[in-house]
Amino acid sequence: MIQCAEAIIEFKDGLVFKRRIRKRYRIKEIDERIRKERTRSEAKLISEARRRGIPTPIIFDIFDYTLVMERIEGDLVREVITPRISEQIGELVGKLHRNGIIHGDLTTSNLILGSDNILYLIDFGLSFFDSSIEAMGVDVHVFFQSLKATCKSWEELKESFIKGYTRSLPDAPQVLTRVSEIEQRGRYVARKK
Repeated sequence: MIQCAEAIIEFKDGLVFKRRIRKRYRIKEIDERIRKERTRSEAKLISEARRRGIPTPIIFDIFDYTLVMERIEGDLVREVITPRISEQIGELVGKLHRNGIIHGDLTTSNLILGSDNILYLIDFGLSFFDSSIEAMGVDVHVFFQSLKATCKSWEELKESFIKGYTRSLPDAPQVLTRVSEIEQRGRYVARKK
């Protein structure tokens, strides 16, 4: 069992059960509605991404606040990332963005290199539909921050990602320009005195 900020994840019989937990600071009725809506939304986004050719877990069932999904056997990308894998991630994210889906939590912990050697995107809990350059830029920025925080050779991995992303998304130059702008915003960089 894994406890996350929004959910408890359990593994049983080759399946993953992701159950959204109650937030006691919210009014009970509002909390129930939010958890049901977010659970349904996550299932819809995972299924839509999969229909568009993005490898994701298969959704088997959804009830109340719980998703029942396929368990992907493999390694978290943060443990096995190489420039080649980072380039493949760029292609995958470009394809996701080309289809108007923003992951919302694009980190090396939310990608699995399956035992079948396929890259899978997981945890669509913060995902949403959006085709704006800003939303795509924030998604890519989050991934770059994840690389910087978890990988020694993050700059090389970033360049590899950009190579794959540019190949996969026609709007990549505008998105990457926006990423640079996001990095320059005051909340992301120390201001000079």
